[in-house]
Amino acid sequence: MTRPAGTRTLVTVSGEIDIDTEQTMQHALRLALARSPAGVDLDLTGVGFCDCSGLSVLLRVRRIALADGKTLGVRALSPWVERLFTLTDTLPLFTHARAPVNGVVNAWHGHHEHSAATHNPTEENEVSDEAEELRVEVVQLKRAMVTRPVIDLARGVLMASFGLSPDEAWNVLVDVSQHTNTKLHQLAEDLVDSVNGTPLPGHVQERISTAVAEGSRPA
Repeated sequence: MTRPAGTRTLVTVSGEIDIDTEQTMQHALRLALARSPAGVDLDLTGVGFCDCSGLSVLLRVRRIALADGKTLGVRALSPWVERLFTLTDTLPLFTHARAPVNGVVNAWHGHHEHSAATHNPTEENEVSDEAEELRVEVVQLKRAMVTRPVIDLARGVLMASFGLSPDEAWNVLVDVSQHTNTKLHQLAEDLVDSVNGTPLPGHVQERISTAVAEGSRPA
């Protein structure tokens, strides 16, 4: 949901921001940014899940905003998003919404500000871009540390159950995730739980069978 807020636009986001929704999120934010004279502020209190894909979108749109002499800020956030920002130390990049000065926006807090005689906005933006890339890499690694073990276990379940190779098992996971509208990490957890006796939903079982059959057909 978007609404004008003076020279800025307030965008309220709810639900999950991940690899399945990142393109929709990016399109919506870029559209709001294009229509706003000064920039966009985000209300993320309704976001129940956000991973490295979501953070990458926010950083990408922030960079576009700065290039246009605007800013992307965060007014409010959910505990999940706050934890993600805290782990990656990226919240300071979104906790300001100052108007551009001579077409350049300072990307850091006041203790990084200098007088016009000593401050080089170009250098600051270059440092900011490098910092963003490093922080995205950090959150991707940390997210992978959490989700990769269960995904690897799920691949092992498929490999043992259907005689698949690691790549074939991965393709089945992705196929089932897309066709059943199930998050990949959730699907992996459900598969692992099924080994302990928790049955998979019928439509998921059917899609697994279909994906395995399609993957085993001769090219």
